[in-house]
Amino acid sequence: MALLRGLIKTFKRELAVYRAVLKDPRTPLFGKVFLGAAIAYLVMPIDLIPDWIPILGQLDDLIIVPGLVLLALWLIPKDVVAEHRKRINSIHQA
Repeated sequence: MALLRGLIKTFKRELAVYRAVLKDPRTPLFGKVFLGAAIAYLVMPIDLIPDWIPILGQLDDLIIVPGLVLLALWLIPKDVVAEHRKRINSIHQA
């Protein structure tokens, strides 16, 4: 149970970091597009591959979202992400 709570806290923190990075003017346009697409796909009720298709239906969420996030983070300057991650972590630890 503690592991699940830790994962949820980490997820919430990372989501806050990504939202802050999206608002940052130093974030390149394509980084914003890919990161925004990842967040939108995560919360969107419609999947590219329907969940009722065995295995593939669940795997698309596990492949598409992290892939878009990794692509976005590759395009966004590391110092921008690190700055927001440090700020968000200090807020959540206080």
